[in-house]
Amino acid sequence: MRKLCAELIGTFALVLFGCGSAIIAGEYIGNAGIALAFGLSVLIMAYSVGHISGAHFNPAVTVGLWVARRFECRMVIPYILAQLLGAAIAACVLYKIVLGSGVFDVGNFAANMYVEYSACSAFLTEVVLTFMFLVVILSVTSKEANAGMFAPIAIGLALVCVHLVGIPVTGTSVNPARSTSQVLFSSNPLALQQLWMFWAAPLVGAIFAGLMCRSCCHCSGECACGSVCKCGCVEGQCECGCKDGNCKCGSDCNCGCSLKAKVPAKKVMPMKKKSRR
Repeated sequence: MRKLCAELIGTFALVLFGCGSAIIAGEYIGNAGIALAFGLSVLIMAYSVGHISGAHFNPAVTVGLWVARRFECRMVIPYILAQLLGAAIAACVLYKIVLGSGVFDVGNFAANMYVEYSACSAFLTEVVLTFMFLVVILSVTSKEANAGMFAPIAIGLALVCVHLVGIPVTGTSVNPARSTSQVLFSSNPLALQQLWMFWAAPLVGAIFAGLMCRSCCHCSGECACGSVCKCGCVEGQCECGCKDGNCKCGSDCNCGCSLKAKVPAKKVMPMKKKSRR
């Protein structure tokens, strides 16, 4: 529950600050300012709650980490639901703020759409940008990178670059939760009609990134049980070795971990029989 609350709060902040900058201050700060707002919101919240949940704030990130065997399967759906809820609450807050200005037609409401570009161009843009964003995340959070406390900076700056390229094309999604939340209040019918793309394209990009990471980045550290782990476990090491097909660290262990040394079984001392007198 603590992890889900962290994801909810983090996604809430991302939509509130990112989409809020586009809706309320977009005409003053321009695309560069909006891109910076999205990047900074992820950076700030990664430092704030990243130690609790891993700072996904994005269904595509959760799926990409799962495909890369860096996140446990049973938490994928709960994480996505928490992210959707956090994004929806933020969109509701922004809607109330906009109505307070006397404007009754909220317009696009920072919803993702493609108008000047073709559907093919929009799909390709979202797939490639999500792929690159996930590559950065998977790389800087790996044990080999040793980025440590600097990882959120790289991730935040990557999101800024992604938005600088994507805003003129689709408004930049790379995050299905962010796209879904804005559709709830957008008065433009295109936003709902095109929502499928802003789920499909980011997920495709995330899956490609996860598969690439899984095929190229194998951990070779020793597991605590004495086996050699080649499966891409969370944090680069398997805490317990493979048991019944699963690693307790969260990765699916169908990797063929080879046992170097068997863990000796505990010896059960026989009970002494009481002598009868």
